[in-house]
Amino acid sequence: MFLENYRYIYPVAESVNSRQHKENRLQQRAKVIWLTGLSGSGKTTLSTLLERELSSMGFLSQVLDGDNIRNGISNNLGFQHEDRVENIRRVAEVSRLMLHCGVITICACISPTEEIRQMAYEIIGKEDVIEIFTNSPLQVCEQRDPKGLYNKARMGKIKNFTGIHAPFEHPSSPDLVINTDQEPATASLNRMLQTILPSITI
Repeated sequence: MFLENYRYIYPVAESVNSRQHKENRLQQRAKVIWLTGLSGSGKTTLSTLLERELSSMGFLSQVLDGDNIRNGISNNLGFQHEDRVENIRRVAEVSRLMLHCGVITICACISPTEEIRQMAYEIIGKEDVIEIFTNSPLQVCEQRDPKGLYNKARMGKIKNFTGIHAPFEHPSSPDLVINTDQEPATASLNRMLQTILPSITI
């Protein structure tokens, strides 16, 4: 009965103010900045720095961090492959809504496989995604291990952990590669801005 009634529910996208209207109000072009990389590769650090810098420049942005998403809209998911796919699907759907609001959305998610990332970009719209690969060797990420996750994974307390039990596939053609083990965060931030600003500035 529910499914039968559901077909009479229509999206309201056509009846609300357009994305362009909202972008003009905010004086910016909305994009989704998708940071992908191993745990400990610098995604959270760089996404936080980027949001602060964009704010200081007058841009409105929002960070969607993997940990916060896991504690909120994805708190019912585990780390099996199906759950990882669903988690990223939810992040992508939220990003698409933010995009329509004219907001620059910064997603900091491991998103470990090319298949998962391409699914997300198709939901968002590939032309609206700027993919940034925070590339850091596994051993460096393990040495950093700010949350102690690698240690727990090695001890068997965390299953299906990316980089230990589950693979991480390098992006095939990212818009920017940041080798976070080879340069300070401020230098990485500047390179991110050089890549992003032309796409978000009116």
